[in-house]
Amino acid sequence: MSKKDQMSFFGFDAESAANPAKSNPPPKSESAELPLAVASLAASGAQPASSTEALPNVHETMAQTLAQHPDFRVLRRLQPVADYGGLHGQPTQRVIVLDTETTGLDSKSESIIELAMLSVLVDAATGLPVGPVTVYESFEDPGRPIPPQITEITGIDDSMVQGQRIDDAAVAALVQAADLIVAHNAGFDRPFVEARLPVFATKPWNCSFMGIDWKKEGSGSAKLEFLASERGWFYDAHRAQVDCHALLQVLASPLAGGQTGLSRLLAGAGQTRYKLRATGAPFESKDKLKARGYRWDGEGRVWWCSLASDALLDAECAWLRAEVYGSRSAQVQLEAQSGLVQFSSRSGLLSERAV
Repeated sequence: MSKKDQMSFFGFDAESAANPAKSNPPPKSESAELPLAVASLAASGAQPASSTEALPNVHETMAQTLAQHPDFRVLRRLQPVADYGGLHGQPTQRVIVLDTETTGLDSKSESIIELAMLSVLVDAATGLPVGPVTVYESFEDPGRPIPPQITEITGIDDSMVQGQRIDDAAVAALVQAADLIVAHNAGFDRPFVEARLPVFATKPWNCSFMGIDWKKEGSGSAKLEFLASERGWFYDAHRAQVDCHALLQVLASPLAGGQTGLSRLLAGAGQTRYKLRATGAPFESKDKLKARGYRWDGEGRVWWCSLASDALLDAECAWLRAEVYGSRSAQVQLEAQSGLVQFSSRSGLLSERAV
């Protein structure tokens, strides 16, 4: 788009701008001059010297104008919310939104270097956060150098964590007051925080990555940055606290059915999740299983999947009988996981089921 086209788009005549005396327009009100001021800034790239020298909210006006055009999408920097307001004694549940940064992927050999938590009440009727947000964030010294690739991703280096330690008592107080803990990929975060702080094993968890079918909700990806972008926000990812703020605001947004993600996760935390291991599945079925979403457990040498309800379990067993085992007799192994166990490294109740 040329400079002249940019000006025209914002309701401004480029020739008159270049020579204001030529058109000699009559005096206008401040509101009438707003498109002119916006266009001048857009065309020149100039910034006002101070807030008193320019009309207020120039950039927001530009953003709103662009957003009305079908060829543009406007993203705004995500702003953390300190208080959601609206608390008037209605029934609520307290949710902690959690994120970690670590030295690596294996909770058995790697360490937490940053922990962030947002603790907030959620209105049981609307699924919306209400009242103030309690924030906890801390670095922790892993006792060894942070790998360069981790510093590149997170921006956290050895000097930032040196001598730092998570406050066990402060974290325990927040966790003990919570009804549910949520993380985006809880299967990663939960084993790390339970290994470091056993209090996390005493509360039910749910996962905003696996606990919501984002594809069914119309999203192109379940990645948190993508979900935030779909809702009009961008942010500097891979730091624990801002990731928590982004997740909380995504989960406070309505899903396709009208309820919020927080409502969905609170309801799902009370359901039993099943880990189904397709024991004895024939080798030639591996492509079908992989395409179905099964994962390979190299240590147990078995394909497995996670199912969030009894209905999904019944449907999956029917699919295995028709597509994998056929006429042969087979039994699959089930691990029933309550909210106190799911997404942890601890085992649930084991059983077998014929298919």
